[in-house]
Amino acid sequence: MTITDTSAASTTASSVPVIAHWIDGALRPSESGRTAPVFNPATGAVQAHVALADQAEIDEAIASAEAGFRVWSGFSIAKRQSVLFAFREILNARKQELAELITSEHGKVVSDAMGEILRGQEVVELATGFPHLIKGAFSENASSGIDVYSLKQPLGVVGVISPFNFPVMVPLWFVPIAIAAGNAVVLKPSEKDPSAALWLARVWQEAGLPDGVFTVLQGDKLAVDGLLTSPVVQSISFVGSTPIAQYIYETASKHGKRVQALGGAKNHMLVLPDADLDLVADNAVNAGYGAAGERCMAISVVLAVEPVADDLIAKITDRIAALKIGNGAGFDGVEPDMGPLITDVHRDKVSSYVDIAEADGARIVVDGRGFTVDGHEDGFFFGPTLIDGLPTTSRAYTEEIFGPVLSVVRVASYDEGLALINSGEFGNGTAIFTNDGGAARRFQNEVQVGMIGINVPIPVPVAYHSFGGWKKSLFGDAKAYGVHGFDFFTREKAVTARWIDPATRNDSAHTGINLGFPQNN
Repeated sequence: MTITDTSAASTTASSVPVIAHWIDGALRPSESGRTAPVFNPATGAVQAHVALADQAEIDEAIASAEAGFRVWSGFSIAKRQSVLFAFREILNARKQELAELITSEHGKVVSDAMGEILRGQEVVELATGFPHLIKGAFSENASSGIDVYSLKQPLGVVGVISPFNFPVMVPLWFVPIAIAAGNAVVLKPSEKDPSAALWLARVWQEAGLPDGVFTVLQGDKLAVDGLLTSPVVQSISFVGSTPIAQYIYETASKHGKRVQALGGAKNHMLVLPDADLDLVADNAVNAGYGAAGERCMAISVVLAVEPVADDLIAKITDRIAALKIGNGAGFDGVEPDMGPLITDVHRDKVSSYVDIAEADGARIVVDGRGFTVDGHEDGFFFGPTLIDGLPTTSRAYTEEIFGPVLSVVRVASYDEGLALINSGEFGNGTAIFTNDGGAARRFQNEVQVGMIGINVPIPVPVAYHSFGGWKKSLFGDAKAYGVHGFDFFTREKAVTARWIDPATRNDSAHTGINLGFPQNN
């Protein structure tokens, strides 16, 4: 499956391919003259450049989507549903190909990329059942001879802005639901790993989606602002860091749009003394270092209620020593446990937080700074890092690191741990590990976080529930997917109707003049 345009007009002087837009059902080479590099994170090499749209290309993409909406919104529910089912089948048949594509640009291990696809596919499967979720309600004879009913209709053109860490799963949180509801979507993927979006565009086309209904607009802040301010775009769905989520929310809302903007996180795992520490250690490693920590639901702080911290640190350290770090694509059929970070800039930022922790008096138990992989010395690798005694005043504690850095903070009690979680500015995900059902029940009621795991480290809800946090982890009108998703991508009309019975028309059709407010008699 071709994902780049390699014509002479779309290559750099060094013949590195330039990744194009997808507009009106075809690759659209950019004429902006602006590009950004796309790296292979395992080798550090520039493998492509991605186009960065100018205003003319932004306008073209939105206009194509508007035309596509006029066509698609007229399709019957049955026809729309058939396209969703076809998309699901093609995605399922080719998911290995897509997983390898994700790894080539993001760096995550192929099996992890596959997991991302499968979680996104859950939302596709939810969307195939959309007729039940967009049907209205009907009240017969609400007043004498009057019926009241509601209609759920699509918004129009909607924008989706997705992050680098989940180039497939996050778009699939929004796009299938938006399309099922009758909207047209303009997706602005991350410029760091843009090719998966084009792969999805091909599959949507093969599934029978009309041209213009799914558009891929490559770009940077100019493209983002183009979507936020366009009078044609009716809503914005975003996942990314909190400062950008807040900017998205404020700017899009100012321009009259619906917004669901999911921001950053600082997720804590509270470990009570009665917990199974082997289970805790396994899950702390999985949740802290999976996807190299580049996920908003990663556990970054373990709150260990004493006296368990020393034993837990020893168990985590033993498990770190057994981890294999390398090229996410694997070698000779063997996959590593963890791949590289997305760019050298991000790797250096993660490293700076470890520097801060050390300067603030923390003990670096396992140090991932300066980590290299034989044969991939130029890759963007950072080793699993474990920190003990991190002060809660340190920026390494209060800010999102977004890398394979796990910190242990010792607390004296459940109450102290709960207070630390609730005092943070984020409220995305959290977990408690305990064998005490009463403590777990108390935690789920008292913690001020949107998604909670009980002996589950990464509590990402299944597709028929909804994803989203509290506080500075969520801005806007709705969470992602689930019922929230269908409500977000539709708007309701309430219709009050009276049809006069021809047999009694002369008797009851006219009730005379009454200037008072209508009453339900």
